[in-house]
Amino acid sequence: MRIVILDAYTTNPGDLSWDALKTLGDVTIHDRTPDALIVPRAKDAEILINNKTILNAEVLRQLPKLRYIGLLSTGYNVVDLNAARALDITVTNIPAYSTPSVAQMVFALLLELCVHAGLHSHSVRRHGDWTASQDFCYWKTPQTELSGKTLGIVGYGRIGEAVASIANAFGMRVLACKSPRNTQTRELTPNIRLCAFDEVLANADVLTLHCPLFPETTGLIRNETIAKMKRGALLINTSRGAVLNEQDVAAALADGRLGGLGADVLSTEPPQADNPLLAAPNCVITPHIAWATKEARGRLVDILIANLTAFLNGNPQNTVS
Repeated sequence: MRIVILDAYTTNPGDLSWDALKTLGDVTIHDRTPDALIVPRAKDAEILINNKTILNAEVLRQLPKLRYIGLLSTGYNVVDLNAARALDITVTNIPAYSTPSVAQMVFALLLELCVHAGLHSHSVRRHGDWTASQDFCYWKTPQTELSGKTLGIVGYGRIGEAVASIANAFGMRVLACKSPRNTQTRELTPNIRLCAFDEVLANADVLTLHCPLFPETTGLIRNETIAKMKRGALLINTSRGAVLNEQDVAAALADGRLGGLGADVLSTEPPQADNPLLAAPNCVITPHIAWATKEARGRLVDILIANLTAFLNGNPQNTVS
């Protein structure tokens, strides 16, 4: 069986093993695949493993041997699912593998906005500001305590639940609302109240986004929704970049309607140099690394193998098409 990985590097830059996958077939590994090489590299594959390479209908129709696409991600918008169904190609994703790591990143971003540890360390080590200080301490930005603040969670799924649990440990009050299309019932973490989206917006000192990218969530945070938030509220986005209208958010940061943004995702990745958030004030941006702990990537590979094994045994799991 011919197995081709189109973009292996971000999942495994060399610190994990593909040996378990190699027991299931003849594996060819490509670190990255430009659009022009997708079909030449995949034309004889029965199994494609893919993360962010776009597999549209035109591409899929040129892969007559393809039976299965195993995504190295939870999101599946890189595959034209309608075309995959029409061509009888099974597509699976990998849910829940990164939950602890993403929840951890939410608070890494939030704490940076609250205390600016990186800025102060830079001030001490690079500029000698503490050595030159007349006092035993100093601070370059206001220092904010999370205890007693209200955290608003948009998208109360697995990650939202993990974030709520950490927020409780910080002594925060938590309000949450479900993502559109989410019909699952989850047991509420103590001290959490489910409510309407507008109520979350109106009461949150910190708003954190954990919703998938659907048409109804694209541009969810824009001028109209920012106007419903507390002036100076903090915004955290570890979901999908396009959930923000980036121009509106940059303008809100500039005029103080938003007090700060912590984002691990942008609408285009890598971003264009003119992305307005790159020059916005009070903005912390990391390069889509919330999922990238070695522990999370190890779980991802394990689930990938389990998904493919289940498919080969005639019992596919985690199917999205």
